[in-house]
Amino acid sequence: MTVAKQILIVEDEPLIAMMLEDFLDVLEQGVAGSVDTVAGALERVGQGGIDAAILDVNLRGGEKSTPIAEALADAGVPFVFATGGSDESVDERFRDRPVLQKPFTMDGVRKALDSL
Repeated sequence: MTVAKQILIVEDEPLIAMMLEDFLDVLEQGVAGSVDTVAGALERVGQGGIDAAILDVNLRGGEKSTPIAEALADAGVPFVFATGGSDESVDERFRDRPVLQKPFTMDGVRKALDSL
């Protein structure tokens, strides 16, 4: 039996965040939290207990998830970027990371997590 990983969701659209939570449940993964701001995500990362993360590239208010990616990379926590745009919207330092294209599908989320 595989132990469920604890996945942090950083997504500013509540319906999309809930859909990701449902997908993770079906994929037998845990949710380490769901946050919608850079500050909230950095606080949650600082608490630990995260095995991986799904980061929306562009958050409300013009925030980019780059500081979260930096904190996760420093902590050795793998992550994927979620975007409806091009890969070029991802900070060039992190363009080697997996990208999950919106709109999400269950298979797309599974493949993105498997790539970590």
